[in-house]
Amino acid sequence: MEEYKYLLVPVITLLLCQTIKFIIESIINKKLVWGRLFNGTGGMPSSHTSFSTSLTMMIGLNEGFNSPLFAVALVFTFIVSYDAMGLRMESGLQAEAINKIFDEIFKDGSMKKLKEKLGHKPQEVLVGLIFGTLSALFFTYIIFK
Repeated sequence: MEEYKYLLVPVITLLLCQTIKFIIESIINKKLVWGRLFNGTGGMPSSHTSFSTSLTMMIGLNEGFNSPLFAVALVFTFIVSYDAMGLRMESGLQAEAINKIFDEIFKDGSMKKLKEKLGHKPQEVLVGLIFGTLSALFFTYIIFK
């Protein structure tokens, strides 16, 4: 299984992150929010960031932090994290505004609502970064030692 660690660790990290989102939002809403298991956008922590960070850290820990592959993965992680806080966050705010306009125009609720949870707050991305790093450390030094 160790030969697949660069694929397994990010996927396991992503699944754990989605499970954490499901638990957090179910506790907050006082009901099970099953959709959170399959919808990765928005919320605490950022699953996109944890996914890419775990891969980047796996490469750094196993191939070296001075390897070209680590540099490529690091740039990829920066892009994913920036996009989560920037473009996708703004898109979510726009969807929220459009939904309010539609509520005023279509009072009967006939218009389908746009998805509002698209991006992340900086702290959600930071926790995703920490979670991805810890996951890579755990798998590298405990599971695949």
